[in-house]
Amino acid sequence: MPTTLERSAMRKIYLRLLPFAVLSYVLAYIDRINVSFAGLTMRGDLDMSAAAFGFAAGTFYWGYFLFEVPSNVVLEKIGARIWIARIMISWGIVSGATAFATGPYSFMAIRFLLGLAEAGLFPGFVLYFTYWFPDRHRARINSGFTLALPIAVASGAPVSTALLGLNGLWGLAGWQVMYIVEAIPTVMIGIAVFFYLTDKPSEARWLHPEERDWLTERMSHERRQIEAHHGFDMLRAFYDPKVIMLSLNYIGIVTASLGMLLFLPQIIKELGVSNMQVGWITMIPYICGAISMVFCGWLSDRLGDRRWSLFTTCVISTLGLVIAGLTIGTWWSLIGITIAAVGFYGTKGPFWSMPTMFLTGGAAAAGIAWINSLGNLGGFFGPTLVGWAKNLTGSFAGGLYALALCALVSAAISLFWLPIPRTVVTREAAVAMAE
Repeated sequence: MPTTLERSAMRKIYLRLLPFAVLSYVLAYIDRINVSFAGLTMRGDLDMSAAAFGFAAGTFYWGYFLFEVPSNVVLEKIGARIWIARIMISWGIVSGATAFATGPYSFMAIRFLLGLAEAGLFPGFVLYFTYWFPDRHRARINSGFTLALPIAVASGAPVSTALLGLNGLWGLAGWQVMYIVEAIPTVMIGIAVFFYLTDKPSEARWLHPEERDWLTERMSHERRQIEAHHGFDMLRAFYDPKVIMLSLNYIGIVTASLGMLLFLPQIIKELGVSNMQVGWITMIPYICGAISMVFCGWLSDRLGDRRWSLFTTCVISTLGLVIAGLTIGTWWSLIGITIAAVGFYGTKGPFWSMPTMFLTGGAAAAGIAWINSLGNLGGFFGPTLVGWAKNLTGSFAGGLYALALCALVSAAISLFWLPIPRTVVTREAAVAMAE
């Protein structure tokens, strides 16, 4: 049972770090996925087919892949405050520059640079949380943080489609206005990060000295336990079988989720609704996904389970995508897409709690970034796959079936190849067992 000291300390840390982290990632993620809404009009303006649009949008993830690990290693060395501020400011500037794309190749180049600029933000926060949150809080904090993803889609959808309607403002197309306006808050929050974040618990003057001492000792104790059982160095984090299996699992999840996300507005548009209605309807799957994320993170911590929670949510995603493919072009497909979103976002808490069950320090910085960078290549393959299937068959159904297969592979990996034992016990529990 948590002590009074733990409850008071963790309450302050949750309230201090989680809302700000979520806000930062919401704004940043809007800058990543607003391309899906821009595609409603910019494809015609830049003369891009569905396949060309999917390929160009996906080049973001190659830039992300190349710089992800170096970025997280730098963060571990110099601290989150400086490095996350750098990431958000540069990312916001490059995202705004997308408004000046003049064709498929310039659009592709900007998306690649956006990936370079953004690389390290998500795994950087995941690593940062390992400095502040003990193991028993990891699924909840990771679910709470990744709640930014469905919030960004749900809130960004009507905003982005509304900005698309400002065609002619400043002599620009609506999609150009959207990119510029949505980039400004990211830069502003990036500046705020530098002044707001605290790098380590030992530097947290906003904690009571007893709370600060308790947390520092607790995190040191857990780190020693993990190192005693696993003892990873940074190099081994790149080839350890558990890291590889987590990466493959994540590739399947991201391929399926972003393949659906990047073309979701265009899938909904085929139902015969307006651009503004597309924005509102897009909110539905991601509101349900947000609820699933919070619930699955809480349940995973409550049960002390990661593997079976991950397996179940991957299966739910698979079923949702199959339903969406079978009913494409009807309103029933929205139900399938909603079920898929519930599964995708339910994976976040259990999944991102697994690497820190056996990685610490520099190995955690490299391993988390490596898993995320390899997994996010699915952000290239998913949209490319769906766009290619659309061009080949004239329907999004084939692409959704292919995405369902990716989610099914992730489910199989979690079932058969991710039995990672939990080695961390609290200092209080260790003393009780010794007695």
